[in-house]
Amino acid sequence: MTKIDKELVDKIAHLARLEFENEAKDEIVKEMNNMLSFVETLNEIDTTGIEPLIYMSDEVNVMREDEISNQVTHKEALKNAPDHDSDYFRVPKFIDKKN
Repeated sequence: MTKIDKELVDKIAHLARLEFENEAKDEIVKEMNNMLSFVETLNEIDTTGIEPLIYMSDEVNVMREDEISNQVTHKEALKNAPDHDSDYFRVPKFIDKKN
């Protein structure tokens, strides 16, 4: 079984552009080793004769042709808007440019 150590965590952190303090790094080493241990126990299960699960269900997508229906005109769409001008929906400003 592969063992995770601080050197491997440093390498992965560098690739992922992450930085960890020593205490956090120790915890990550512990957690990653727990994950590997769990996966190792899964390898012990006899899966002879079991087909790999590729899809969660046997259902097949039912495709249909797109059909245009219930078209809403520009004017009708604006009629339902709480606030609009002659051509556009008006919405409150929600982006604050502080920087």
